[in-house]
Amino acid sequence: MKTEYSRALVIAPHPDDEVLGAGGTMAALAAHGCEVHVLVASQDMPPLYLADTAEKIRAEAQRAHAALEVKTTEFLPHPSVELARMGVAELNSGIQEAVDRLQPDLVLASFPDRHLDHKAVFEAAMVATRPVGSGLGIATVALYETISETHWNAPHIEADFTPDWFIDISDHIDAKLSAFSAYASQVQDYPGPRSLRALEALATFRGSQVSLEFAESFHTVRRITRAESWRNA
Repeated sequence: MKTEYSRALVIAPHPDDEVLGAGGTMAALAAHGCEVHVLVASQDMPPLYLADTAEKIRAEAQRAHAALEVKTTEFLPHPSVELARMGVAELNSGIQEAVDRLQPDLVLASFPDRHLDHKAVFEAAMVATRPVGSGLGIATVALYETISETHWNAPHIEADFTPDWFIDISDHIDAKLSAFSAYASQVQDYPGPRSLRALEALATFRGSQVSLEFAESFHTVRRITRAESWRNA
């Protein structure tokens, strides 16, 4: 059975965000015939990080994405933790170029949460996915939660992540956990939020909200259904 999407673009502020928020969905999409592409907006560069950190994490990302059957992975040449300080046009252009080139019909991006990089990438993604130009072909734009940062927003002062779209990842939870395990430099021991146990617990909780064994949840920005597709359902 094929998914309703043919090409998905997952936009990550940092390598590992995409697996934390949408790893199971990425695996499910790939398993059902959808091309999955990942765009990572930043890398861990000096002076905040050691000179070899970015290379090590890029290698971890490639192993993680292989476990999820991701078709392509691209890294923008921007320093992590500094995205909010960049010129808007510079950050926007890299994300816009990927959307123009890949022509996705599904885009998954980060929810604007505690991390300023996540907010900056959210803003850029909203520009790149507007329903004009190459954005006309995007049927769905949705935001994923990043365990830890998304849940550290100040309640009722900042935006709360309130999902309205749940994807069954019951057949793909092992692939998600395996992919995150590949990010060895990022995995924490429980009760750290970025532990395998916490990640599985979140998938269990999201699944329980809609009577599934495991799920990932999203906040939809826009979802378009063309009526002519119903005739072929």
